[in-house]
Amino acid sequence: MSKIRILLVDDHTVIRVGLKLLLERQTDFEVVGEAEDGRKAIQLAGELQPDAIVMDVAMPNLNGIEATRQITAALPKIAVVVLSMHSDESYVMRALKAGARGYLLKDSAEADLIQAIRMVVTGKSFFSPAVSKMLLEDYVHNLRQRGIEDSYDLLTPREREVLQLAAEGKSNKEAAALLNLSSYTVETHRTNLMGKLGLHSVPELILYAVRKGIIG
Repeated sequence: MSKIRILLVDDHTVIRVGLKLLLERQTDFEVVGEAEDGRKAIQLAGELQPDAIVMDVAMPNLNGIEATRQITAALPKIAVVVLSMHSDESYVMRALKAGARGYLLKDSAEADLIQAIRMVVTGKSFFSPAVSKMLLEDYVHNLRQRGIEDSYDLLTPREREVLQLAAEGKSNKEAAALLNLSSYTVETHRTNLMGKLGLHSVPELILYAVRKGIIG
């Protein structure tokens, strides 16, 4: 069985050493490279073509969000898991818009990183439980403040199925095969549900699904 090849990116050597020890305890993981900043990460991503990158956010020369954006634009098959100290929604959204598939808080990396990598390399998303909880609490609080109802109840059962599959990273074609529908019908459901929920992009859709506990 081929191993999952991983690139570690963090400007602190101690953190990279710790992450490498953690990951290489898994017999199917292999750390193929390390970078201390975003520019080196972009270079090594091109040279090594890893399956996954564990990416710090705050680094010198080029930050992790911008490095993620450039890497995923050039090499979309590489799955990026962002490690951050920040749990607020703006950071999560920036990471998703940059192309990251996972977002972990540094203090939960030891508990969650292995599962996160296994999930993102299959095209799914993964978030630290604390991040998911925070997103949900903020969302409920904002709804109450604005005096409006959650629009999820407006979705049809089929639209809810399409929402979950889209949030899990399935293409319209893949969702159509699973649901025994045409790609056109899936696209119609997706357009309708995003209109009902007031969503305008895939990152927003993923964030909504995390808030609702549809994906974790």
